[in-house]
Amino acid sequence: MKMTFVFRKIQFTLSLLAFIMLVPACKKEQVQEPVAETGTVTDVDGNVYRTIKIGTQWWMAENLRVTKYRDGSKINVIVADAKEEWKTDTAGAYTEQLFLYNWYAVNNVKNIAPAGWHIPSDDEWKELERQLGMTSVEADKTGWRGTHEGEKLMKENEKVTYWTTYGDVWPTNTSGFSALPDGCRFFDGSNGDGVAKQTGFWWSSTKQGNEAWYRYLDYKNKNVFRYHGPKTYGFSVRCVLN
Repeated sequence: MKMTFVFRKIQFTLSLLAFIMLVPACKKEQVQEPVAETGTVTDVDGNVYRTIKIGTQWWMAENLRVTKYRDGSKINVIVADAKEEWKTDTAGAYTEQLFLYNWYAVNNVKNIAPAGWHIPSDDEWKELERQLGMTSVEADKTGWRGTHEGEKLMKENEKVTYWTTYGDVWPTNTSGFSALPDGCRFFDGSNGDGVAKQTGFWWSSTKQGNEAWYRYLDYKNKNVFRYHGPKTYGFSVRCVLN
């Protein structure tokens, strides 16, 4: 009986040691999610924006909402009813709702971006898309490209429904970009009524003939639309670090 007790005690001790050795080994195999690098940037108006590092790029994680150029001069504001003024403006302007800017404001030599930042080029947008999983071949295409990159850019619906829900499209915002559906102002000066919580458009700084490249996200699509359009469109603006 005594020897049986000793044998069982040895078995228990060995089992305990094996368990202790196994636990650290299991922990080492766990993959830790990378911690996103974040920060802030302040524009000439004093607005503070969240920023996030995606790959090697630092992006603003909010749309620009500045009313002045970097030198302090005012950006022309054109009200919703002033359609003719909007479609003929070439000096640079924004609409008073949602801070949608025409491309002339984006390209103005007075600079719309905060100091140390700039409007992303078409190639810088492509770099962002490749970082999120899009192939270089897909990134160079026009129209809807990629797979789930659009979902990774769109701010996720949590306590607030930012994007209209549709089918199996699920905004995840895994990039931290936090894209919102602020719609657009059309090149003829009319507003994009009926697209609330459904679409978002962002300028690039790159020209294409008499037009300019942009990006478009839609609540019905998981991927990202790339094309060029008239410079009198009113789109949202993001900035990227120099």
